[in-house]
Amino acid sequence: MQRSYHSPGQGKLFVVGIGPGNPLDRTFRAESVIRSSQVVAGYNRYIELISDLTSGLEIITSDMTRERERCRKAIEAALEGKTVSLVSSGDPGIYGMGGLALEMAREMGVKLEIEIVPGVSAAQAGAAALGAPLMLDFACVSLSDLLVDWEEIENRLKHLSGADMVTVLYNPRSRKRTWQVEKARAIFLDERPGATLVGVVRDASLAGQSVILTDLEHMLETRIDMRSLVIIGNSRTRAIGSWMVTSRGYCLS
Repeated sequence: MQRSYHSPGQGKLFVVGIGPGNPLDRTFRAESVIRSSQVVAGYNRYIELISDLTSGLEIITSDMTRERERCRKAIEAALEGKTVSLVSSGDPGIYGMGGLALEMAREMGVKLEIEIVPGVSAAQAGAAALGAPLMLDFACVSLSDLLVDWEEIENRLKHLSGADMVTVLYNPRSRKRTWQVEKARAIFLDERPGATLVGVVRDASLAGQSVILTDLEHMLETRIDMRSLVIIGNSRTRAIGSWMVTSRGYCLS
């Protein structure tokens, strides 16, 4: 249930998913909300991706890792009576700004009308580029240990690998975090054969998109960075031509 509070003179905060970056993957609802706002807040790159929607609007930007700062400024602008869109790439409720906005409003002790506007997630965009690898149960895990201890991430990976679930890896490798994706691969190799299909999509849905179908044994030979999404298949995942497909059971072979 969407919970909201409103008092006279108070504005509204929308937390908006802008999808993976391609304007064609933005929803009508997201575009309508952003255009109707007075203020748009977001990470610099995300603001650039929606520049066609923000002419004449007040812009609040900040660098990566300064999420709390821009979230606070967005809340404060809404409390001043403005309609504000706080934008996230993908979906704001999947590694996005949705949870932070709700938590910070509580932390600041304010009652504010907040609406979460969903978007196409990176997992959806990456899966579509590969074919249909998420047809059955799957899980998403971020390999970034900036906010979550690695021990907790590793425990999840171990359980997922043994559960034979298709697993989507977000934030697989950065310039400073280079070993986590190697460790994740080793964990899955303990439970799954090296021939298990793996899809790597970089810049999903954007002009420079690259799609590589490989396997657990060879996945580290592929370029993997923060703009990449890695999907590890399960025992039902097969290659159909150049497509990666996890069978749901409709077909016998």
